[in-house]
Amino acid sequence: MEILLLDKRMQSLVTEYVPTNDMLFDLVKFFSIFSDVTRLKMLSALAITEMCVNDISVVLGINQTTVSHQLRLLKNLGAVRQRRQGKVVFYSLKNELLNDVLLKGVEFLGY
Repeated sequence: MEILLLDKRMQSLVTEYVPTNDMLFDLVKFFSIFSDVTRLKMLSALAITEMCVNDISVVLGINQTTVSHQLRLLKNLGAVRQRRQGKVVFYSLKNELLNDVLLKGVEFLGY
């Protein structure tokens, strides 16, 4: 038998508060959006305005292939949406909460 130093009330709070494994796996996927410098640059730019692959590549100095790869990943994670105008596809943040999370990270770091 294991002896806990927590009282029953605290043990119950911890048990109720800790997310389920399914939620934890979803959170890991969500936070992976922020785990790459290139993605962070792109998210920061897309928080300002929608952009096409070429504009992202030129403005941020990132290879177009890399931009396309990262946009595909961000789209699959539900972070960006796309809008087609003729032959050009424009990308934007799907939800402003992503920018809020990014700004909270900047705030946490004291910048």
